[in-house]
Amino acid sequence: METTFDFEKPIADLLMQIEKVNQVADKTKVDMSATLAELQDKLEKTKLEIYNNMTGWQKVQMSRHPDRPQTLDYVNLICDDFIELHGDRNVRDDKAMVGGFATIGGQSVMVIGHQKGKNTKERQFRNFGMANPEGYRKALRLMKLAEKFGKPVVTLIDTMGAYPGIEAEERGQGEAIARNLMEMAVLKVPIICVVIGEGASGGALGIGVGDKVYMLEHTWYSVISPESCSSILWRSWDYKDRAAEALKLTAADMSKNGLIDGIIKEPLGGAHHNPQEIAEAVKQQLLSDLAVLQKKTVVQLVNDRIDKFSKMGVVVE
Repeated sequence: METTFDFEKPIADLLMQIEKVNQVADKTKVDMSATLAELQDKLEKTKLEIYNNMTGWQKVQMSRHPDRPQTLDYVNLICDDFIELHGDRNVRDDKAMVGGFATIGGQSVMVIGHQKGKNTKERQFRNFGMANPEGYRKALRLMKLAEKFGKPVVTLIDTMGAYPGIEAEERGQGEAIARNLMEMAVLKVPIICVVIGEGASGGALGIGVGDKVYMLEHTWYSVISPESCSSILWRSWDYKDRAAEALKLTAADMSKNGLIDGIIKEPLGGAHHNPQEIAEAVKQQLLSDLAVLQKKTVVQLVNDRIDKFSKMGVVVE
């Protein structure tokens, strides 16, 4: 059964009515085409009304849909081949962070991204997409490998945050993320980052410094999740919807504030309704940007990237 959220209930009700009308038509052999056409028209209008006017909290819910495409789904849909690479050469192979060389439209790239898992067993194996320090160190190792061979880097961001366990802090979680930020800022190859689901805190930013940064339409990107923000400010999760609005975490908000380079539109109802369509949209955006970025000299590429992030948050009086 497909997962639906509370705000999607009017759509679910109409789909149920359409199904019942079809059942009656099959059983009685009565022509119900006029009724079906009316219901179908109402359904399309309801979908447009709901999905084009979603609140910040509803966007957060959509980004967490269990059927939403994840990093390895995009790899399978847009890459002609993929050779996964493992380990940080220090501690272990973090399954929450995946990466390797791939070919997209004839262009060799290094793809790196968070992987949450699709069911309970997979989520436990992938640590719910929350990477440990070795995950970020693996990501950096792969980026430096891409730099060595002159291959662009593509990162796909989808995490609730870096793993907050004490053992992660003991192994240098903060240092690992900070080093990634520093190294990505001066990496000598093009970097394109795409938020495909949740973009929470340093866990997302650890692979989020790029020449181009995009968000899918129904994703979010923020220093803190709405639930955590609510629990800090109101000592309760009950105000998460209010927190989501205050955080300005949606793709539209981020674009308006100049923090991302663009929004990739999703199929009506979300990426999970048509993974092939959204994957093709991501692929075309990547190929379009790579064609431009690869014409820049290394000095120009790095300087433009540093200038881009240096301008964020600057107050001019």
